[in-house]
Amino acid sequence: MSGARIFVAGHNGMVGSALAGALRAAGHDNLVLRTRAELDLMDRAAVRAFFRREQPEQVYLAAARVGGILANDTYRAEFIHDNLAIQVNVIDEAHRAGVRRLLFLGSSCIYPKHAPQPIKEEHLLTGLLESTNQPYAIAKIAGIEMCDAYHRQHGSDFRAAMPANLYGPGDRFDLATSHVIPALIRKFHEARLRNAPGVTIWGTGNPRREFLHVDDMAEACLKLMSLSRADWDTRIGLPFCNVGSGEDQTVRELALAIQRVVGYEGKLEFDTGKPDGTPRKLLDSARLRQTGWRPRRPLEEGLRDTYAWFKEHAATRA
Repeated sequence: MSGARIFVAGHNGMVGSALAGALRAAGHDNLVLRTRAELDLMDRAAVRAFFRREQPEQVYLAAARVGGILANDTYRAEFIHDNLAIQVNVIDEAHRAGVRRLLFLGSSCIYPKHAPQPIKEEHLLTGLLESTNQPYAIAKIAGIEMCDAYHRQHGSDFRAAMPANLYGPGDRFDLATSHVIPALIRKFHEARLRNAPGVTIWGTGNPRREFLHVDDMAEACLKLMSLSRADWDTRIGLPFCNVGSGEDQTVRELALAIQRVVGYEGKLEFDTGKPDGTPRKLLDSARLRQTGWRPRRPLEEGLRDTYAWFKEHAATRA
């Protein structure tokens, strides 16, 4: 299997980079990789020519426009347009090229804002979405439905994984577009350097979130792609599967953990005028755990790993 041609779409991003690393570590030595400059996934003709020329056997669709609550709410048009365009082009051209197996990566924001906790896959489309990231969530739901539709109508072995909030080396630390962990790491790091008396955090600090290290996510993806279709249908039984750590904490608890890792000693101030987003998001990953997969990286250990990467690669240009 190590010689199979595997296309990792979005390999320069945090998730795609972790996937490429995990695949290489597992002995896959025939990866097909393209930067955005080399292949614009929103260009249908370019994507079609790529699949016809390269003929990959497997595809990991990790390419996406992503961001935190501010970016999702500000750039709503780009978030729905760009993600839909990428998904439509890659999934349909993968089908046309006869790709044997595809894994589409989504997000836990697909679930209703007030879904029962922990969130089971069956809770999809049972309630209203969180308004701040609704365009992104709808795009990801469309990706799940595309994979299922191509499987049902054409027999394509296309599947999907919905991770909890991901973090780790390679994350984006731009305060205007980043998720909560990289944003807080940068805020605390810069506050420590300036000896600032306090750091302001959006919202009340009360929402609960589940976080998963990106390397654990990559290992879960390889496990899911290794399942035969019969195993997938028996163990997962749905077009998509949750991928989570099984633990959550409040944003306040997360901030205190990052404060310890960074070594910042100032005060935390919560701006309650800013939105909290979904009150709680904890995934039920029981289906995935039936395959034998378990996360291996505790949160605080993962935060230290991420902060070390930030200081080495991103601190001076974030």
